[in-house]
Amino acid sequence: MTDYDTVSADVEHEEEIPEDHPRYQDLLTRHRIERGVEKGITHLQGMHAEGRGSAFDYLLGEETIPSADDAERAAAAHLLLADDPVLSINGNVAALVPGEMVELADATGADLEVNLFNRTPERIGAITAHLREHGAEDVKGLEADARIPNLDHQRAKVDEDGIHAADVVLVPLEDGDRAEALNEMDKTEIVIDLNPLSRSPQVADVPIVDNIIRAVPNMTEHANALTDAEEAELRTVVEEFDRERALEDAERRIRDGL
Repeated sequence: MTDYDTVSADVEHEEEIPEDHPRYQDLLTRHRIERGVEKGITHLQGMHAEGRGSAFDYLLGEETIPSADDAERAAAAHLLLADDPVLSINGNVAALVPGEMVELADATGADLEVNLFNRTPERIGAITAHLREHGAEDVKGLEADARIPNLDHQRAKVDEDGIHAADVVLVPLEDGDRAEALNEMDKTEIVIDLNPLSRSPQVADVPIVDNIIRAVPNMTEHANALTDAEEAELRTVVEEFDRERALEDAERRIRDGL
């Protein structure tokens, strides 16, 4: 029996997970989701969603494929070009990449906004505090003084000066109905989803088929590399991105394992 066989996802600190473990990223995400549930950040349903994503990531080879990297670069360009970019954060996002989302917001000038399906004042407060612990100074989502049209549940509640007014919005790990509703508001929508066939990436202007723990740092790296680029260069990056090819490449990789 190898040392890998003795590694449990039930560890006290993620530093205990050996980085050379063949399933390191999967163990890391499971650990962060479990801790998120314990802290009241992540809903129990989020564990099921993470499990589905993990299966697709396994089929993708648990790596960022070239078309996903292209999408992440295009997403960074969109955020840099935006007048009012917003990064939407739900429970799973807060548990998995809190500091990384803060870094992306800093690199692109975007606002952070908490938006939840299972919305309670306690969870909103817990996620806001968690983000601030990871460096966030201003977090939107507490006012909830506007609504996304054509949605009847809690996720319709957004800030008037946040997601409702945004021209570019990143909605990672998002359900299809809300992604469709945001699309109908004529916003430029960036989605991170490991299933290229789900509704969210299908309606996104920039579908990123990648694990969020890789995608968000990659976007920040691209944003930092493009931060001094002229507007014309950024628009070229946006225009050269082929969303259909990105979805097709991801589906091919999943189906063929190539």
